[in-house]
Amino acid sequence: MEYPSQVNEMWITWPEVLSNYARHHVTGEALPQATVDRLEESQLWGEGFATTEYLGAALLDLAWHVLEPGEVPDNALEFEAKALAAAGIAHPLIPPRYRTGYFQHIFAGAGYAAGYYSYIWSEVLDAETVDWFKENGGLTRANGERFRQELLSRGNSRDPWSHSAP
Repeated sequence: MEYPSQVNEMWITWPEVLSNYARHHVTGEALPQATVDRLEESQLWGEGFATTEYLGAALLDLAWHVLEPGEVPDNALEFEAKALAAAGIAHPLIPPRYRTGYFQHIFAGAGYAAGYYSYIWSEVLDAETVDWFKENGGLTRANGERFRQELLSRGNSRDPWSHSAP
């Protein structure tokens, strides 16, 4: 679910996509290139912090996941603090965004799969997809169709390791 979303976000500033929607609501004038340039330059701002937030969530998620059945910490916040310190990402001035209580929605199901790593993994797949499109001619009908057939429409219907990029 996260991967296709990130791919769609990737295209937001590609000229052939941007020209279809980034227009003034009254005049129809295209978004000035200088503004587009500033938007693209700003995409890396805070990237290290954002990546650390997701890694922190994934590592805390995994710490909960590897507990033995029936092993319940006496103090969830203490457990969280120890897990983040052990991962080397605890800093007193920068509390984690994804706290233990945030995982309530994934604790509630029949099984707990520790899936927060998927956000980071989706970014890796997204970067590979960007490269694939660029190396194969960009946003062409044929590339879009291959992307749809080989990735988007497949879901979890085949082993992802047994096939190459779209």
